[in-house]
Amino acid sequence: MKYSKDNRYDISLLSVEKYLLAMKNVAKESYRVLKSNHICAIMVGDIRKKGILIPLGFYVMNIFKQQGFILKDIIIKEQHNCKSTSKWVNIKHSFYLLAHEYIFIFEKK
Repeated sequence: MKYSKDNRYDISLLSVEKYLLAMKNVAKESYRVLKSNHICAIMVGDIRKKGILIPLGFYVMNIFKQQGFILKDIIIKEQHNCKSTSKWVNIKHSFYLLAHEYIFIFEKK
């Protein structure tokens, strides 16, 4: 999902590879500034490119874990406002629409 049209600081406009590099910087800086035994939460959803599922949520989760965060919990947030269609299955393209986002709860030990 794109969050803006031309904001040069909006990382949702980047390619998947550049987005993941940017998220690595976010995770690294978050770990640096967060005090020990404190919590960091991030919300992210998976995406589809040309009909292929890209598990962006799990990629981002692993990036944060690689920076030293401990995964405390995963909350799955149901999407109620998908603009693609009112149906959850796209018959024409034979795939399920993405109807959830993840909220990852991390702790810095």
